[in-house]
Amino acid sequence: MVDMSLYAAFLVAAFALCVTPGPDMMFIVAMGGRGGPAAGVMAALGVASAMFVHTVAAALGLSALFQALPTLYHVLRWAGAAYLLYLAVKAFRDRSVPGDDGTPAGPGMRRAFWQGAVTNLLNPKVILFNVAFLPQFVAPEMGHVWGQFLVLGLTITVMGVMVDGLTGLLSGKLSALLRRSRRVARGLNIFSGSVFTGLAVRLVVSSPK
Repeated sequence: MVDMSLYAAFLVAAFALCVTPGPDMMFIVAMGGRGGPAAGVMAALGVASAMFVHTVAAALGLSALFQALPTLYHVLRWAGAAYLLYLAVKAFRDRSVPGDDGTPAGPGMRRAFWQGAVTNLLNPKVILFNVAFLPQFVAPEMGHVWGQFLVLGLTITVMGVMVDGLTGLLSGKLSALLRRSRRVARGLNIFSGSVFTGLAVRLVVSSPK
């Protein structure tokens, strides 16, 4: 279904993208810092799930809507920034600390998953990126273009889960150790809020390429 030489090149390029620190990875680190290992892993799963949705959107050609309706891009961009600022405010206002058992007081696993998914889904630049990146590794002459998109999307989704999941796990384990101090726990919340704020600003000032 796919050109194996193109697929091999895709694996190299996708791995390089996954291990390069970016907004998604910073978000997952922040979530792990607030909620511990489980929250970090679930945030990674949420981001990966949203990435697969973006892949399907790219395969369907939904990016054409951004070209036909530029306002849609900006509405989605501002919605994403507003959601990130909402998460930032929650982190800044969080005065809770772990219990005596060291359990993190941040978002639960289900909430971490959905926050990761929504944050990624509301980033229109991810859709535009997929539209520019994935077609380079599709061979139309082989047919089944839709299937080729799905294979590439599943591949980068699984790769993202492995890399980002490990990142969320490690950041969560480190935070679980640090959170034994009330002062450090507060500092981690401030760090998370600052990351969310920075991502929101980045989304607002960015423009489609």
